[in-house]
Formats: sequence, structure tokens, C-alpha cells
Amino acid sequence: MNENTSHITSGVSGALRIGELAPNFSARSTTGDISFSEYRGKWVLLASHPGDFTPVCTSEFISLANRLVEFEKRDCAVIALSVDSLSSHLAWVRSIFEKTGTKITFPIIEDPTLTIASAYGMVSGDCQDAATVRATFFIDPSGMIRASTYYPATVGRSVDEMIRILTALQKTDRENVLIPEGWSEGSDVLIPPHQTIDDIFNHDSGEWFYQCKQSNKV
Repeated sequence: MNENTSHITSGVSGALRIGELAPNFSARSTTGDISFSEYRGKWVLLASHPGDFTPVCTSEFISLANRLVEFEKRDCAVIALSVDSLSSHLAWVRSIFEKTGTKITFPIIEDPTLTIASAYGMVSGDCQDAATVRATFFIDPSGMIRASTYYPATVGRSVDEMIRILTALQKTDRENVLIPEGWSEGSDVLIPPHQTIDDIFNHDSGEWFYQCKQSNKV
């Protein structure tokens, strides 16, 4: 791959919505050249950050690295991205290790031309400022966007919340359940409401639209 280049190989630029396919891309990263299609068949957390050597992003990456096993046991790859160059990424990773002893082993992609950021709708197509590139996408094994979050540069994302969202999405795929507010792994889930008049009037409790049940253990 040519120096300082990123390539979109499928998908259309613009804001991505839940249920749409994530654009495929190829790019250089701290772990070598990668193509997003290589991750098909497993979950992916794609997290962008405004820039290397920034304090909030550093705190996020340290936490992600320290919790990487939590993503791995859920068969989820973590990939990061920013507009900075590969050499900047490598220097930042080295600096984090020297300061904290934490090794950032997940790939950090370079996107100096905003090609990937624009394709994913992290920034507008004519954007010249990378400060808004701060998004997280939860992508399922079929390559579909299942959830996304956007944060300002001043507020750090919660890795606990990333794991919670991922766990909740995987649970709804395995079971016919809904996830209530503030849910955590192991707590009660919701039963989907009845869909017919007969079901509603034949239901004993009258709470046909709001029923909890004990969560099944994985």
C-alpha cells in the first residue's frame, strides 16, 4: 500500500445509519496493512479519535487496551482510527508505553485524507477539521452497523458502556428479548410485547406490554 493512503473499496460516503452495511476499506495501521473485509464473520468496534497525543484519547486507549480481553471473549475486534499519520500513531503508542507501561496492541489506522472518516459519516464530505472525528461504531459479523455513538473532544467515552452495548446487542441476537434501561449483564431483560388482540386479552396479568424475566446465563 502506498504511503499515507486509505482506500474505500465499497459503500457510499455519508452519514451511516443503523442497519446499513459498513463501507469496506483498506489502510495502513500500527499492526500492518489491513482490509476491513478481513474482519467479516466477527464483531468489530471501530473507534475514531481526533488526534494522537491528546489527553482524553490517551485515557480512552489505555482503558481499551487494559480491557481488550473483554472484547476478545465476545469475539469482537477493536480497531481505532484518526487522521494522523502512521509514524505519529507509532510514536504515540511508544510514548504511552513508556509513560504507563500499557501496550496498545489493537490496530490504529491512519486516515490523513479523511477518506474513511468521510465514508463513515464521521465528518462531512467537505470537512477540513478533524476535531469532529470522534465516533464509535458497533459492527456485527455480517458487516452491518448495529449501533453508533458520537462524543465531543472534551468528554471521554466509557469503555464499560462500550462493553455493555456490545453484550446487549449479542444477547438480543441470541434470545428473543429486549434490553431495558441501565441493563447490565446478568440482570433482568424484557419480553417483547404481544402483537395480536387475542394475545393481549388472553394474557393473565394485563402487563402485556411490559414484562421482565430473568436473564439467561451465557
